[in-house]
Order: sequence, then structure tokens, then C-alpha cells
Amino acid sequence: QVQLVESGGGLVQPGGSLRLSCAASGFTFSSYAMNWFRQVPGKQRELVAQLTSTSSTYYTYSVKGRFTISRDNAKNTVYLQMNTLKPEDTGAYYCNVFYNRRDYWGQGTQVTVSS
Repeated sequence: QVQLVESGGGLVQPGGSLRLSCAASGFTFSSYAMNWFRQVPGKQRELVAQLTSTSSTYYTYSVKGRFTISRDNAKNTVYLQMNTLKPEDTGAYYCNVFYNRRDYWGQGTQVTVSS
């Protein structure tokens, strides 16, 4: 069965950095696009970054130039390096894969940017 396990969230001051990790299992990791979503209470979950199996990337406008998505196919892990964090980056971050015609989600990791 597909499992996604995020880690790396926490409390950071504005301007700081965090790296999120998502360990995946239960599917051929290297063959699938991996996504990071963010959710803020009262709002819909938002796609923050995507990295395809062919290394194409997508970033939502608000994080371009500050966040970098990467993957290590040998470790079945996708990362989200977040630099120059802003208070508006606060939220729960979820790893996602669309596999076998459905979405799979991790449990989420909380990122709080505050002084």
C-alpha cells in the first residue's frame, strides 16, 4: 500500500529556512510526479510545488525563487527546501502522489513562520 511520511516542519523566524522530507513507499517512486501542498485553516489545500518523473518543476508564484523541490529516487524521498520564509508560508504541508487513479496524502507537517 502507498505510504507517504513527511518530516522536517517546525517553528522558524521570518527569513529562516527549513527542509521538508517525504519518504514514499508502495509504488515505483521514480515513475511518478511528486507534489507538495499547503493548507491554511479555512482555505483550500494549495499546490506549492511539483516535480515530475522527467524532472520538470512547477512552483506556485508566491514561492518561486525561494523554494526548491527535489527528489532522491534511490531513497524514495522528495524534499522541499524552503528559504527566506515568510509568515504567509505558515501552514500544514502535505506530500502527495496521484497513483492508480487516486490521490494519496501524507499526514502533514506543520510549518510556522513567526518571530
